[in-house]
Amino acid sequence: MNAVTSPKREVRVLKAKKATPEALAPYGEILGYNPNVKPLPIDFYGGKAKVRRVVNFESDGDTEMPVVTVDVRPLEVSHMERHPKHTQAFISLQNKPFVVVFAPPSDAELPEVDKAEAFLFDGESGFVMKKNCWHEFPFALFDGTNLLVVLRKEATNGLTTDQVYKNEAVGPDLVKRDLEARFGLSFKVEI
Repeated sequence: MNAVTSPKREVRVLKAKKATPEALAPYGEILGYNPNVKPLPIDFYGGKAKVRRVVNFESDGDTEMPVVTVDVRPLEVSHMERHPKHTQAFISLQNKPFVVVFAPPSDAELPEVDKAEAFLFDGESGFVMKKNCWHEFPFALFDGTNLLVVLRKEATNGLTTDQVYKNEAVGPDLVKRDLEARFGLSFKVEI
């Protein structure tokens, strides 16, 4: 009986490389904190929230996914905003907790402040808000909390300092209101 020989196969070994931005450049971009990306000129939070556009995300809408590095700031809410064109998402990239204040979604010019509520997120999951959901930007409980934010570029652009008028901002996908000026009130959150 003759032995049946199979055709010789070439086996190539691929050694896993460290996933660095440079190594992955031919294939895409790492989505995460990058201190080399200059923050946008947004200063509603006294320099405590630095917004960086770290990758080039494409979609059929003008959507982006910036990573926002949030430092601890007082748990006080003096502004609320809504977005009429998208359902915004916040995702903790480091399993760090954060707090968000919401008021019911509406297309009104002002939030229903009597219905505002605060929520503590454990950092193990993010959230997606409904369109026009009034909210304040998340509060970090630890400095250097990186949040992945999924939103339309025109909402982010509406927050840049050249779009602010009388401590408020309005754009094609943003209505940000000063609660102290409009209602003479602010909120303080307790955990």
